[in-house]
Amino acid sequence: MNNAAGLNQAQAATMLKLQDSLNRIINPDWINGGARFLRAAFVESAEALEHHGWKWWKKQSIDLPQVQMELVDILHFYLSHTLAQAGGDIDRAARALLDDLASPASVTLDGRAYELPALPVPELLELIGGLAVCGRASFKTLEQAMTACELDWAGTYAQYVSKNVLNIFRQRHGYKEGSYIKIWNGEEDNVVLARLMSRQDPAGADFADTLYRELEAAYARLA
Repeated sequence: MNNAAGLNQAQAATMLKLQDSLNRIINPDWINGGARFLRAAFVESAEALEHHGWKWWKKQSIDLPQVQMELVDILHFYLSHTLAQAGGDIDRAARALLDDLASPASVTLDGRAYELPALPVPELLELIGGLAVCGRASFKTLEQAMTACELDWAGTYAQYVSKNVLNIFRQRHGYKEGSYIKIWNGEEDNVVLARLMSRQDPAGADFADTLYRELEAAYARLA
């Protein structure tokens, strides 16, 4: 199944698998842990609103990169929520995600229908927060907010996967215990990650696995 915005079944499954792997490092039984992922999404939506600006009584400027970052953070919690709802079933969660994206660009909340393309960014962020408070995740609304903030699925996917691959790599190499080396021959690990990522095709089916192997090889060469 392909989504018109550029996210396909394989990419959805890759993100869900990475999220599951990271969550299991934190709590091996995270599926049954009762974490309030949509509460976290609500908080992230409020933080995104702060970076976008909403205060009519003072001059504010939009910090677009920070808003984009908060949207990717919301995606993390949406994926966790969707996985928990699917009982950890990756394929079922991926279908739910893509079905949501394939739905009409309209959301009903508290008896009111919202046409997503007509909403400005602050109202999209409010809607994400309002839905989260009501126990609902809307990938369609998140996608519309991404589009309005100049972020497409290709960029989101690459950013999400690379960030999670690095987080998993850190955890598996002693980050929690304090033995992980963050400076690699004079460069921070995220700088190395960006360089390695630039050599890969994010659309490739083995993007995440290849990126992880490249990190392993680079870390093994540390002086």
